[in-house]
Formats: sequence, C-alpha cells, structure tokens
Amino acid sequence: MISSFFASPRWRTWGLWLLPVLLLVLASERPLSIPDEGRYAEVGRWMWMSGDWLTPRIDGIPFFHKPPLLYWFEAASMAVFGATPWAARVVVALHACVMLGLMVACVRHFAGAEVARRAGWVLGTSMTFLVAGQYVNTDMMVATWMGVAIWCFARAFMHQGGLHVNWARAGFVACALGVLSKGLIGLLLPGLVLFVWIAYTWQWRKILALPWVSGLLLFAAVALPWFVLAAREHPDMLAYMFGKHQFGRYTATTFNNARPWWFYGVAVTVLLFPWIFFVAADGVQRVRQRVLQQPSNDNGAWVALCWIWVLAILGFFSIPNSKLIGYALPVMPPLAVLAALWWQRHLASRAWSTWLFGALSLVGIGVASFANHYAGVFTLERSTRGVAQAVVCQVAPNDVLAVVDDYPYDVMFYAQRQRPIEVIQDWAREEQEAGDDWRRELMDGVDFDKPAGAALQPMSRLAELRTNEHAWVLAPRWRKAFRTETYAGFTEVYKDDAWILYRGSPSAAKSPEAAEQKSLRGCEDQRKK
Repeated sequence: MISSFFASPRWRTWGLWLLPVLLLVLASERPLSIPDEGRYAEVGRWMWMSGDWLTPRIDGIPFFHKPPLLYWFEAASMAVFGATPWAARVVVALHACVMLGLMVACVRHFAGAEVARRAGWVLGTSMTFLVAGQYVNTDMMVATWMGVAIWCFARAFMHQGGLHVNWARAGFVACALGVLSKGLIGLLLPGLVLFVWIAYTWQWRKILALPWVSGLLLFAAVALPWFVLAAREHPDMLAYMFGKHQFGRYTATTFNNARPWWFYGVAVTVLLFPWIFFVAADGVQRVRQRVLQQPSNDNGAWVALCWIWVLAILGFFSIPNSKLIGYALPVMPPLAVLAALWWQRHLASRAWSTWLFGALSLVGIGVASFANHYAGVFTLERSTRGVAQAVVCQVAPNDVLAVVDDYPYDVMFYAQRQRPIEVIQDWAREEQEAGDDWRRELMDGVDFDKPAGAALQPMSRLAELRTNEHAWVLAPRWRKAFRTETYAGFTEVYKDDAWILYRGSPSAAKSPEAAEQKSLRGCEDQRKK
C-alpha cells in the first residue's frame, strides 16, 4: 500500500495536502507550552481584547521584545475562531504551509516536478513542519518570510532573458514582512545569503537591474509605519528592541540559552530526522569531489544557493553564546531540497526505493506525533489549564487575582481575564538581582507605561489581600515562598499538581478541604449549565 501510494506521481502530489491537515490536527491536541506559547498567545489575545493594535502588551504591560506581525495575525484569527490555543497556532501553521508550498513551487521550476515532490514530503513529514510548524512564537514566521525572500530573489536572478523585476519586488515585500516578524534578521540574513550567492555565481551586473526605487518603496510602505508610530508613542522603544533584544542578545553572554558551537548540528538533525542523513551524504560527496578535483554532475546555481543558504545562516547563529533550536528553522527548506536531490540521483531508480521512501515518511510522521504528544504531557506539569477553570468558576471579573513567586503566562489566556493579574514580588530586590527572565521582562515593560506598573505589587500587598474576600492568590506548588500558615486568613480553594488557588477572607471558617470541595462542585455545576 505504501509502495503503490508513493509510486504514483499524482498521489505524491495530492497527498501533500494531507500534511497540512495533519498539522492542524496536531495543533489542537496539546496545551499551550510555557513560557513561549503562553506568552505569545496571550499578547495576541490582549491585543484582540483591548483593541490596541499599536502596543503589544502582556498583562497590560508593553512588550517590545518583538515586532507585532504575529500578534496582529493572532488577534485577527481570534476574532474569527475565538481565543483558543488552536486559533493562535493556526497563524504559525499557515506560515509553515507557505514555507512548504513556495519551496515546492520553486524547486519544481529549478529541478523538476519529481525532486519538488520529494522535497515537499521530506519537509512535510519532519518535526520542522509538524511540530515547529504549529508552535506559537516568531521563529517559524521569520523563517518563512526569510525563505520567501530568498526564493523570490533567486527566481528574479535566474530568470531567462534577464532579471525578473516582479519576483524581485516580491522579495522586497517578503523582507519587510520578515522585519515585522522578528526584526532586523528578516532583512540581514536573506541579504547575507544572497550576497554570498551572487558573489559565488558572479551575477554582480544583475544587482544594478534590481527595481531599487519601487522595491525600497514597497519595503518602506510595509515595514516602517508601525515602527514610526510605536516610536512616537514610546520614544525609547527602538533602542530597547534593536539595542537590547537584537544586537545585545547577539553579542552578549549574559542572556539565557547558552549552548556550545555544535548545537545547531544537533538541532537540524532533530528537526529534519530521518532525512538529514541524506543531506550529510550529499555534503560528503561534494566535499570529496572538491578534494579529489572530480567533476560534479550538478553545478547549478540553485544548488549552490541551497548550500550557501544553510552554511551562511547556521554560521551566523553559531557565533552568539545564546542559541535556540528555532533559529535553525530558516535552513530547513534548502536542507529538504538537498536531501530530495540526493535521493533522486542515487536511490530513485532502485526497485525498493519507493517502499523505503514511504517507510521513512511514516517514521518522520511518527516521531513528530510522539514529540507533539510528549510536549503536551511535559507542559501539564506546570500548566495552569486546570487552575484556570477554577478561576473562571470562582473569581468574578472585578475581583483581584494575584500571583506569588512566578508568572503563569497561560492563566490569563485560559481564564480569559480582562484585567491584569497582580504579580507580587520583592521588586526592589528583583530590580538588582533579576536576570533574563519573566521578572526582568515585566520590569522593562513598565518603563514604557508607568501606570501599567500597578500590576507589579510588593510583598506587603499580601497583608491587604488576606482580609479581602474578593481577592484571590495563585501560588506554584513547586515554589516554597507562599504558605497559608505564614499568611493567615487565606483559604485554599483549589489545587492540582502544579498550582494552588487561595482566597482571602478572615471569615472563611471552613477547612481548606471543604472549601476545595465546594469550589470543585461549583465548577462542575457551572460546566453543566
């Protein structure tokens, strides 16, 4: 069955449409991962709820780590589908589909339909597409627009009869969308790849033929308005975003996620398993041909583009101390193409190759599905999905909801709260000691909107809340800072494996166990209604 399915060119083409369906199904199966998915989904929900499309906010506090394209799309998606994890993930999933579809279309133009179909299955059955392709953050978005820009300019430069100006204009627009996705790398990295490729293939004259005037005008029209308006509203925003979170993260050694130089070798192996081994085989063959000065059976400019694309971007991201697996996503399309090309040359003619290709596709799907399931199980260890239901059932819209000693990025999203949660900490101490974490993230945002800083409360706030029956406090079970015996008057209302919900009121005479049972019965009654 597998053999006959992959033996038919028509089914190999139309079967690719099943992969986006599988992607959307997987996107509905797990809770929001924290911190990333909880953070980015909540920023989009807050934008949709507040109607403020200019200033990204988390807990009402400005959040200028990234430009707003992801949040705009999320807010629009939630306006259609509601504020659900799937509505946030569908934005990323559609970008993954754009990455896959344009790659197939361009490889079909450069190398033919057979290689294009194989490249589509290689990318579409990998964790790149099926897991990272529905993970809510900016990595897949910027990787997609960087890829679109590179493919568009490549089509422009390799057009028979001279440079194709409309493909080039599309490339300028893609760079602008990349900048709106994650900042300067949306422009700099496509530029780096294309510069090295143009130098390698000696196409300097075509640079003069680029539609610079119309292209730059398109770039400016798409990319610049938000930066201008946001900087006018928050004058220090550009220095913060580009200085601290672009150049600072690239050059400093004080940010999180320090990894060794070989980290991205492991990252691409995970993201493109099991197909990455065919890329390695292609690379070994090409190095051997160079060393032995053997003629290559493919010196096409587009193959050179794929290898330059991979080496330039992985080399760029290997320099800084801070490394994340998502930074490898931009090189997945050229790696998929190189794997498909090697297969087509060395294995496609074998009688058993169709069966093997189908089996490896199923292996990739199985690995991605298992990883997606395990990610959901791991997330539940600290997810607020359970306690958020108690918040919905018990906490009135105008009640005070506070949290001690952690920031649950996902609770506001799950509970659909419309007023900020109070975050109780020793903020004077945190100002001196907090590192690259949620504390610094919230404190930095207050600099852009001082009134929003009312959400950050000192530890003395607990004394006020314990006598207020309309006050509720969340505490993580894995932390030791909060105890009811220390803050008399708080009653335990709900707890699960990760979180405890307390209520303030000295008149709450019932035992914690009775209060918890009452809370759960109330939630069940409300669900039935």
